Amino acid sequence: MSQRWIAHLDMDAFYASVELLRYPELRGQPVVIGGRAAPPVLRPDGGREYMRLSAYAGRGVVTTATYEARAYGVHSAMGLMKAAQLAPDAILLPVDFARYREYSQRFKMAVAALAPQIEDRGVDEIYIDLSEQMMAQAADTAQAPSCRAHAHALALGLQQAVQEATGLSCSIGVTPNKLLSKMASEFNKPGGITVLEMADVPGRIWPLPASRINGIGPKTTERLLQAGITTVGDLARCELLWLKTEFGTRMGAWLYRAARGDDSREVQTESEPKSVSRESTFERDLHPQRDKVLLGQIFTRLCVQLADDLSRKGVAGKTVGIKLRYEDFQTVTRDFTLPHPTQDARTIRRAAGNCLKRVPLDRRLRLLGVKLTGLSPITAGGAAAAASGDPYTLPLFEDAMPLGG
Repeated sequence: MSQRWIAHLDMDAFYASVELLRYPELRGQPVVIGGRAAPPVLRPDGGREYMRLSAYAGRGVVTTATYEARAYGVHSAMGLMKAAQLAPDAILLPVDFARYREYSQRFKMAVAALAPQIEDRGVDEIYIDLSEQMMAQAADTAQAPSCRAHAHALALGLQQAVQEATGLSCSIGVTPNKLLSKMASEFNKPGGITVLEMADVPGRIWPLPASRINGIGPKTTERLLQAGITTVGDLARCELLWLKTEFGTRMGAWLYRAARGDDSREVQTESEPKSVSRESTFERDLHPQRDKVLLGQIFTRLCVQLADDLSRKGVAGKTVGIKLRYEDFQTVTRDFTLPHPTQDARTIRRAAGNCLKRVPLDRRLRLLGVKLTGLSPITAGGAAAAASGDPYTLPLFEDAMPLGG
């Protein structure tokens, strides 16, 4: 069995699910996590009073939501005021990154005990190379079932380990490569297992919208639709030369391979990253002035998530950088080097704001990213120059202030 088998494990509505462990009475209800929501109030009878989304007033955005809230059209990065129009009776809870980080470590340790070849992709998802486990399981079975059955059994074992360690569910896709596994893990959420082989690509992948391929964003989707390409199958029927002509040599070649389920990337288990970054591609192009509130919230959320990633990896960074991609796909970057390494969200946010003041903000944006380089392990003394306070209280996008402000 020389074929690779890679799993993508994605925790189901992770932040919201962690909160439901704390507030089990909210199961089955639409719940939104985000903004600067007020925590529940304990009543004299021992019950809790929860804030409703309709009562929220402010500039916050949705961090995540339960599947019941998503059924109303609520999704991450949506403004809470807009979400309140869709689901006014939904429960609103504040974010608790420390708790989410704790549960993230729990589920990853549970998986690593069974399959140590793991690529960490953030607080709620990982890739796992199961090739060795597949070979060992086949060798130990006198009458070996199919590869598909082996893969399903391994995924089920991983799900059970995660459930026992955290009380949470996850969805897993197992395929020969990372591209297909990422797509497959979304097929049967929540709590699903999907196993695909390359022979399944025409029947299971080609009927999907082309936008389901991870890496095809709104702009590329729009260009594909203008060319009459709506599904992955439509894309797979395109000539390589035409794709290169229309989308450029590199992008065209990638689209050609991706539509066929071709992905040679390996699971990266490197434990000492050279950089840590977070970025967001928007569902629509955002204008720095007209969409300043939403951009400001996204900008700060990226810095908070980046600080959480640094803490989880046990490293601090010294050089903060930003990346902006305009509506015409032009990309600009800026960076700022701090006097000392940090993993503090407020310090990162202020440095990123300093970078932001050095780029033109006169065109619509399709992507925003924040990055830290110059990483070093946290010593016994901890990361230096950590600022105090809430990063969400810093000035918004168009008013980003320099470190000396």
